Amino acid sequence: MLHSYLRSAMSQDGSARLIFADTTAIVQRAADLHTLSRTATAALGRTLTATSIMGYLLNDEKSTVTVQVKGDGPLGSIVCVSDSHGNVRGYVDHPQLELPPNDKGKIDVGGAVGKGILYVSKDLGLATPYIGQSPLVTGEIAEDITEYFAKSEQTPSVCALGVRVNRDGSCKAAGGFLLQLLPFADEAVIPKLEANISKIDSVSALIAEEKTAEEIIALVFDGIPFDLFDPAQIEYRCTCSRERYHRALLGLEKNDLEKLRADGKPIEACCQFCGAKYVFTPEELQASSEA
Repeated sequence: MLHSYLRSAMSQDGSARLIFADTTAIVQRAADLHTLSRTATAALGRTLTATSIMGYLLNDEKSTVTVQVKGDGPLGSIVCVSDSHGNVRGYVDHPQLELPPNDKGKIDVGGAVGKGILYVSKDLGLATPYIGQSPLVTGEIAEDITEYFAKSEQTPSVCALGVRVNRDGSCKAAGGFLLQLLPFADEAVIPKLEANISKIDSVSALIAEEKTAEEIIALVFDGIPFDLFDPAQIEYRCTCSRERYHRALLGLEKNDLEKLRADGKPIEACCQFCGAKYVFTPEELQASSEA
């Protein structure tokens, strides 16, 4: 069975780090769960990849990061959440939206997303989460993530993302990488990295050609000594549960909860991330609220 994974590397002089992700299996899982169109698969897939990488950068075990792409295009909002290991989940407002190819003959993610704001919320276990935002540059996701790191976190970065979707809607290849300059980076390394990245046309094409993470990372660090770290397996992972939705219902305003109980009908809650449905009877809510 195909697995998604992350692999990181760092230049030996400490100037730059790179996190690469092959998320083909994750994106296929999302496409199956949400019955995604080809356009939605590409858009959500890119965002899932970026969010997974950003989650992997978190230091605390219990931390999470939420990325919301809120554009004015017909796709609506994209929401993805990752834990600190890179396990990720997500959804899009209009999963069946399909657009014709753009003027380059590619899936029109930018047209589907439109103009708007990229929001990043990091739950670091503190009293309030860290929230950053930046305007969407192209709606193609990778450029928007690059802009976010530059403007909101003041970290020079390059993000490359790609999703190849077969004509039948299945995911042929998905993944990407985030390259970041570290404090006190050697200025001489920067033009080398820029030149190397300019030669990489499509990260999803490299994955589709079955290039390994080590081979792709070596392209970015060509001519620059680097250390490669052990891979980490990641997956599409939803954290919903019946207990969680039960607590959420009991947390409603008293009047709202009374109305639901008085209606006398079973209450169904559906998870946006995985589609799981949880049904609660009025009697269950009554007994729980009185306990």
